[in-house]
Amino acid sequence: MSGELEMTKLDLKPGTTLKIKGRIADEADGFVINLGHGTDKLGLHFNPRFKESTIVCNTRDGNWGKEHRDSHLCFSPGSQTKVTLAFHSDEFKVELPDGYELTFPNRLGYSHLSYLCVKGGLQVSSLKLN
Repeated sequence: MSGELEMTKLDLKPGTTLKIKGRIADEADGFVINLGHGTDKLGLHFNPRFKESTIVCNTRDGNWGKEHRDSHLCFSPGSQTKVTLAFHSDEFKVELPDGYELTFPNRLGYSHLSYLCVKGGLQVSSLKLN
C-alpha cells in the first residue's frame, strides 16, 4: 500500500476542478479518493477496486449510502494515472485516464467541500485545483 494524502480546511465551491496525478502501486488492490467535510461526511467516495473490476462511488453521512458501481475500470497496478474530479452543486463528474466520464449525484447537497483524502494504492505526484 502507498501513503495517504489528507487535506482539511479547504474551501472548494461548485465549479471547482481537482486534477490528481500519481502512480498506482504494483501490489495495489485499488485506491480511494474522498471529498467532503471529514471522514464520516463524504459527498464523494471514489473507489476503484481491481479484484472486483469495478469502480464504487458512494456517500457517507455517518453511515454509508447506496453504492453506485461502474464497470468501466481503466486503471491498473503499476501504472501512472490521472483523475479529474469536478464538483458541481448537483453532481460530481469524474474523468478517467481514458476520457470516460463518470457522474455521481451530490446526494448530500453540499455547497462547499473542506476535506480531501487520497489513500490506498495511489501515490500522488501532483494535485491541481482550478
